[in-house]
Amino acid sequence: MFDLPLNPATGAGDWLRSARDRLEAVGIESASLDARMLLLDGLALPHSVIVAEPNLALNDQEIERLEAMLSRRLAREPVSRILGWREFYGRKFEINPQVLDPRPDTEVLVETALNKVDQHFGPAHACRFLDIGTGSGCIAVSLLAERPGWTGCATDISSDALDVARANAATHKVADRLELIEVNWASGVTGPFDLVVSNPPYIASEELRGLMPEVQNHDPAVALEAGADGLDAYREIFGAASTLIAPGGLMILEIGATQAARLRSLAADTGLIAQDHQMQEFCDLAGHVRVLLLRPDAANG
Repeated sequence: MFDLPLNPATGAGDWLRSARDRLEAVGIESASLDARMLLLDGLALPHSVIVAEPNLALNDQEIERLEAMLSRRLAREPVSRILGWREFYGRKFEINPQVLDPRPDTEVLVETALNKVDQHFGPAHACRFLDIGTGSGCIAVSLLAERPGWTGCATDISSDALDVARANAATHKVADRLELIEVNWASGVTGPFDLVVSNPPYIASEELRGLMPEVQNHDPAVALEAGADGLDAYREIFGAASTLIAPGGLMILEIGATQAARLRSLAADTGLIAQDHQMQEFCDLAGHVRVLLLRPDAANG
C-alpha cells in the first residue's frame, strides 16, 4: 500500500507526495489539497511547520494513522468526514454522519443575509431570525457570530443534528442567543421573524443516483432528497411563510443551480415576491444562481 519504508526515516514530504499520487490515480481532482489536509490533521501540525521542515521524520505510529485516513479518502469518503470538521465562513464547524457537510455555495446565503438585513433594516437592527432545517448550525451560528446584536431560532427534525448545532453554537460562543427546536420544518414555531433562512433539501429523487459518491454515500438522504421535482421542501416553507415572516421582513433560501425560475413562480403563488436573480451577489463562483430573496407581497397582506 505505502511505497516507502515504514520507518522513522520516512519524511512528511515523502508521504505527502505518495498520498497525492495515489489520490490522483483514482481520479480525485483535489488530490494535492486533500493529501495536505490529511497530513496536517493527522500530525496535528500547522502548515508552517511542514513548509519549514518538509523532510520532518514520521514514526511508524504516525504513518499508520495517516495511512488509515488516506484509505478512507481513497474509498471516496470526504476529507471533512474523515477529519470531523469543515471550515465554513471562516470558522471550523463540527460535523458527523447525521448532518449535511456544509458547502462553500451556502456561504453565498450567509453573505446575502448579512448584507440584505443591513441594507433593509439598518446595520444596528437587532434582527430576530429563523433558520429552518439547521443541520450543523453553520448558517445560524455564522449569522450570530457576525452580528452580536442578533438572536436566532433554528429547527431540525433530527435531535442528533441539533446536538451538533448545539455544540457548534457553544464553540463559537453564540449559544445564549440561539434557540434550538426539534420540529419538522417550522411546525409550531412562533413568529414573526425579521428574517427566515434555509438551505433545504433540493435534489430530485431520480437525481440522487447521479451524485458523486462523496455526497451520495456520506450525506444523510433526508438532507438531500426533496421529491420528484426537488421542490417539496420549498412548498412546505412557502406554505408557512405568512406566519413566519414579519411585515417588511425577508426570506432568503439556498436553491439548486437550475431552480430559480420555477421557484419564483411557486413563491408568487403563495404571496411571496422574488427579487431579480440575475444579480451577481446571488450567484456562486460558477455563476449559478444560488439564493432566492423573497418578500411578502404587501398587496396580499
